[in-house]
Amino acid sequence: MARVSDELTLMAVHAHPDDEVLGTGGVLARYAAEGVRTVLVTCTNGEQGDDGDGAKPGEPGHDADRVARRRLAELEESAGLLGIRHLELLGYRDSGMAGWSANGHPEAFANVPVEAAARRLAELMERYRPQVAVTYDENGGYGHPDHIQAHRITMAAAELSGVPAKLYHTAVPRSGVARLAEHLRASGLDMPDLELPDDFGTPDELITSVVDVSAYTARKRKALQAHASQGENIFLLRLPEEVQRLVLGTEAFVRHSCHVQAPDREDDLFAGLRPA
Repeated sequence: MARVSDELTLMAVHAHPDDEVLGTGGVLARYAAEGVRTVLVTCTNGEQGDDGDGAKPGEPGHDADRVARRRLAELEESAGLLGIRHLELLGYRDSGMAGWSANGHPEAFANVPVEAAARRLAELMERYRPQVAVTYDENGGYGHPDHIQAHRITMAAAELSGVPAKLYHTAVPRSGVARLAEHLRASGLDMPDLELPDDFGTPDELITSVVDVSAYTARKRKALQAHASQGENIFLLRLPEEVQRLVLGTEAFVRHSCHVQAPDREDDLFAGLRPA
């Protein structure tokens, strides 16, 4: 494909509609506001999400096609709120959480040959020429099959295209998880469904990049709220607003690769890439 241009471009690769907000909604909004071209690639249509009436996958009344249509409409709204300039849909079938029967569907994203999906993503990289690409780590953050597959195809596409100068994995600092737990206890909030294992998150010493997105927390909240059909599963929306600001105000990353000169610790994903 022909080049669009060589303007500063950020590409985020996510698995489902709504994934774009928590780990990268702030950088997408911040860099869009700064004039950086932002590209969101969403790999699946989210069929395994909740139906509009709350029906879960496999329950009576759950209509996968209807869920996909609604979730993609919500994604469009979220992208608009975050200022995302280009939304690209790969259109694969949601694989569901690890252990769900949907994992076995032959068309599920997790079952698509990595090489085939990576070629499609590489074409997008060649078209948009992102200097910075962001996706999940090798565990997909928390082991979701589609997140792991998104990681695999992004790594393969970056190698095939040779385009991104810097490639990042989203991260949740363990210190941040501990602060959230402490804040909830201090506030007297009893939310046992939010209890996380001690090893959840990324060790702080592995994190290379922390971006201040506190000016965009309101946009992130609105983008999360746009995914209304999945509201029950978005735990942050159940927290007090001051706790939401605490959690949403920074976004952390582990820099996997870098082909430009940049500091070991960054507060800007485009460090080393901006014109002098």
